[in-house]
Amino acid sequence: MTDTSAQKPAASAGDAMMPLSRIRNFSIIAHIDHGKSTLADRLIQTCGAVALRDMKEQMLDSMDIERERGITIKAQTVRLDYKAHDGLMYQLNLMDTPGHVDFAYEVSRSLAACEGSLLVVDASQGVEAQTLANVYQALDNKHEIVPILNKIDLPAAEPDRIKQQIEDVIGLDASQAVPISAKTGIGIDLVLEAIVTRLPPPKGDINGTLKALLIDSWYDAYLGVIVLVRVVDGFLKKGQKIKLMSSGAVQQVERVGIFRPKQEMLSQLGPGEVGFFTAQIKEVADTRIGDTVTDAAKPTPKALPGFKPAQPVVFCGLFPVDAADFESLREAVGKLRLNDASFSYEMETSAALGFGYRCGFLGLLHLEIITERLSREFNLDLITTAPSVIYHVYRTNGTMMEMHNPADMPDAGQIERIEEPWIKATILVPDEYLGSVLKLCQDRRGRQIELTYVGQRAMLIYSLPLNEVVFDFYDRLKSVSRGYASFDYSVSGYEEGDLVKMSILVNSEPVDALSMIVHRARAEQRGRGMCEKLKELIPPHLFVIPIQAALGAKVIARETIRALRKDVLAKCYGGDVSRKRKLLDKQKAGKKKLRQFGKVEIPQEAFIAALKMDEN
Repeated sequence: MTDTSAQKPAASAGDAMMPLSRIRNFSIIAHIDHGKSTLADRLIQTCGAVALRDMKEQMLDSMDIERERGITIKAQTVRLDYKAHDGLMYQLNLMDTPGHVDFAYEVSRSLAACEGSLLVVDASQGVEAQTLANVYQALDNKHEIVPILNKIDLPAAEPDRIKQQIEDVIGLDASQAVPISAKTGIGIDLVLEAIVTRLPPPKGDINGTLKALLIDSWYDAYLGVIVLVRVVDGFLKKGQKIKLMSSGAVQQVERVGIFRPKQEMLSQLGPGEVGFFTAQIKEVADTRIGDTVTDAAKPTPKALPGFKPAQPVVFCGLFPVDAADFESLREAVGKLRLNDASFSYEMETSAALGFGYRCGFLGLLHLEIITERLSREFNLDLITTAPSVIYHVYRTNGTMMEMHNPADMPDAGQIERIEEPWIKATILVPDEYLGSVLKLCQDRRGRQIELTYVGQRAMLIYSLPLNEVVFDFYDRLKSVSRGYASFDYSVSGYEEGDLVKMSILVNSEPVDALSMIVHRARAEQRGRGMCEKLKELIPPHLFVIPIQAALGAKVIARETIRALRKDVLAKCYGGDVSRKRKLLDKQKAGKKKLRQFGKVEIPQEAFIAALKMDEN
C-alpha cells in the first residue's frame, strides 16, 4: 500500500501531490486496424509502465477473443508516468477505445472522461468512415485533437496526401501531424511530447465536494463490482461514504486504485485523475454508466451531464441445441450480463426450439462476439434465430407496441401501421467499386443523401432501413468492394413501411425461429431464397417434405424434398402382379401416416446458413 497524504499518485517522483497542470487525460481514436492498440503498447513500453519481459502485443486487450480477432471490444485505461523534455514528471491517463461501429458506446464513455484525443490515421489508407464518426464524437466533447500518421514505414505510405485528406475531409489542421510507426517505435517520443505540450490539463476544484463521473463497471469474482471513475472535483478516499446520484444508493469505499495496467492500490484519487474503487456493490446493474458519484455526507447539488444509456438495436433468440442445457444457458447469460451492461435478455419459448432467451445487442458484431463467448467460455451449442430490429406497431385501438420478435406480431386486422428504424450510413469506397455499392444500397431500399469525392474515393451518405442492414449488408458490402469499403452508421429515426410477417412452414408446421418481418415488395424474393436454401440443408426423410414461405394464409414460395425410397420389391420375384401392388400400397399408406406424425429434424447449421442468404 502506498502512503498518500495528499493527492499523490502512486510512486510518482516523490512529490506529495501532482498539480492539475501536469495531468493529461486522453483517448486514442481511429478506424478499425489503424493501430490504436499497437500505439498504446508503445506508449506503455516507452514510459516503462510494464517490465520488458512482461510486454506482449495488445497489452490492454484482456479477452482472448480480442487478441484472436485483433480488435478492441472493451475500452481500457492505464496510468503512465512520463518525464518530459522540460525535466518535469507528468501523469498521463490513457484510454484505448474500440474502432468498430457496434462499440461506439464504449468510445463515447471514454471521450467524456478526457480533455484530448490522439487521432490515429493509417498513412496508406487515409480517412475511413469510423475515423469520421469518432472525430465528430471527440469534437462534441470539446476535445483538443492531435493527428497521428501511423504506418509511415510501409512502402504504400503517403503522409503528405493523407495530411491534405485530413484537412479536406475533417477540417483539422494537419500541418503538425506526428508521423510514426507504432509497430517499430518510430516517433513515439514525439507523440509523448505532443500529449504534454498540445493537450490541455484537466480543470477541477481540489477544495470542492466530491464529484466523479462513473465511466464503466464490471464484475470481479474476488472484489465484487469494480467501478471506473474520473474525479472532477474533491477527493475519493478509502473508507469514505459515497452516494450514487441516480439511484440514491449510499456505499462505503473499500479500495481505491489505478491501473498501470495491473491494479495498484492507493488511499485516494484527486481532481483530474482516473482510477477505480470497490464497495459492497453486488450487481453491475446498480452502477449506471454516466452516473455522478458524490460524498454522502456533503453531496454536490448538481450532477454531471452523463450520457444516454446504450440502446440495443438488433434482437435475436438464443436457444440451446440440447434442451437439457437450458439451465447452463441461464447461468451463462447472467454471468455475461455482469460484465456487459449493453447486453440485455429476457426469456422466451418456441414451439420448434423449446426454452431460450430473446437477447438485445448493439449490432451484428456484438451479437457474434456474445454467441462466440457463450460457446467458448461456457461450452454451449446454440441455435441463433433470425436477427430482428425494434418495430413500432400502431394498433387500430390507438395504442403503440414495441415489437422485436416477429412471433409477437398482432393480427393484420388490428394493425393500423408499422414503423421501422432507419439509419444514416456513411460509406467510403474506391471509385471503381462505386457502381456495385450504389446498386447494393438501391436493392436494400436505400435513399441517396449525398455523394462527394475524397481524392480517389467516393463518400456516400445513404438513408437505409436498419432491417435490411442487420442481415448481411456488411458482408455484401465487403464482397462487392473487395474489402476496400468502410462503413459507419447511426440510427436516425422511425418511418412507416409496408411490412409483413413471413412465416416458413416445414411439413405444414410453422418454424417460428425462421419467421421474419420483411417489406412486402421483397417478400417473394426473400421467401423463395429461404425455401431453396432449406431444401439444400434439410436431409431427406422417409416421407415427402414440403417447404413453404407464407404471408398469413397465402403461400408465396414452395420447394419439395423428395422422400427416401426403400425398395420393398427387392425380395418379391415372380408371381402375380397383385403381390407387388399390395406391397407398394402398404408402403404408400405407411408414408402417408409417417408424413402425418413424423417429425422433421432441422439441423442447427440449417438455421444459421438459411439466414446468411447470398443474393447472387
